[in-house]
Amino acid sequence: MSTPADRHVKSVRRPTIKAVAAAAGVSTAAVSQAFNDKGRLSATTRRRILDTALELGWSPSAPAAALRSARTRTLALVVRRPTDVLGADPHFSELITGIEGELAPRGYGLLLHLVAGDQEENVLYERLAAEGRVDGAVLTDARADDPRPALLTRLGLPAVLLGAPDSTAAVPSVGLGGQGAGVQEAVTHLLDHGHRRVAYVAGPEELQHTRLRLGAFAAALREAGARPVAVLHTDFSETSAVAATEALLAVADRPTAIVYANDSMAVCGMGAAQRAGLRVPDDLSVVGYDNLPLGRWLHPRLTTVDQQVQRVGAAAACVLLARCGEDVRAEHLDDRPRLVVRESTGPAPA
Repeated sequence: MSTPADRHVKSVRRPTIKAVAAAAGVSTAAVSQAFNDKGRLSATTRRRILDTALELGWSPSAPAAALRSARTRTLALVVRRPTDVLGADPHFSELITGIEGELAPRGYGLLLHLVAGDQEENVLYERLAAEGRVDGAVLTDARADDPRPALLTRLGLPAVLLGAPDSTAAVPSVGLGGQGAGVQEAVTHLLDHGHRRVAYVAGPEELQHTRLRLGAFAAALREAGARPVAVLHTDFSETSAVAATEALLAVADRPTAIVYANDSMAVCGMGAAQRAGLRVPDDLSVVGYDNLPLGRWLHPRLTTVDQQVQRVGAAAACVLLARCGEDVRAEHLDDRPRLVVRESTGPAPA
C-alpha cells in the first residue's frame, strides 16, 4: 500500500522526452531538434513541440544538451544484410577499408550497424540522431525512390549516399556510377565471343543498381538481336547464388554464359557449375562484378567489372567529413566501371 510520501514522489516524477514526443505526435529526434534549433522542422511543428514540452514541464538537462552538441568524431555505416551474408561478401570489407583509411588518420571512428529491413534502419537513424552518437552516416544500397536522404536531412544528420547520382536526392552521392555501362561492357564482351544465350543473376529488385544494370543487360542483348535466357533475383547470399545457378543449368537450353551481380555470387556459381560437371569457360562463361581480390586467385581467374570499391569508400568518407565541418577535399573519382578480362570467359561452345 502506497503512502502519501510515495504518491508525492510519483506526482513530481520528471517527464521524459519520449512523453513529449508522444504527446506532440513526433519522434524524439524532432523534440531534440526543436530545442537545439537544428534540422528542417517547420515553424508550426517546432512551436507545437515547444508548447507540448512547456505544458508537460519538460526541458533538456544542461549536461545532456552539452553532450548532444559535442562532436563525437564517429560516423555510422548501416548495412541492410544478414550477418552470414555480410561475413561472406568481401565487398563491404573493401568498402570499410577505404572509409577507415580516411577516418583513422583524422581521429574518427566508424560505427557499423546491421539491420534487417527499411523500418529498422529508419528507426536506427532516428535513435542515433536523438542520442547524438554520430556526426554523420554513410548510406549504402541506394534504392529507387530512396526515403533515407530526406529522413537524414530532416534529422539534421549529415550523410552521403553510395550509388548512382540522383539530382533529386537530398544528400550528395559518391561513386558507383556507370552501373549500366559496366554490365553493357560485360555483355558486349560475351557477344563478341559468340554467346547468345546469356543469363543474369541479380540482387534485390528494389536496389537502384539492380535496376540500372538490368536495363543495360537487356538493352545490350536486344541491340544484338538476342534476348536474356533468364534473370533471377537473389539476396546476395551463397545459398541463393548456388540455387539460382543450379536452376539456370537445369533447363534443356541452358545459358552458355552467366553474369552475376557481384564476385561472391560468381564464385559460388562457378563452383556449382563445376560440381555439375561443366568446365569454365569451355562449357560456361562466368562474369562477376566488383573486381575483389579473391577473383585473381581462382582457377580459372574471374572476369569481372572493376568499380574501385576501396576508392569509393575513401571518397565517401572525405565527402562526409567535409559535410561534418572538416577541412577535407576528396580526390576526383573516375567511377566509370572497367571490365577486367580473365580466364573465366571464352568462346561460346559450339
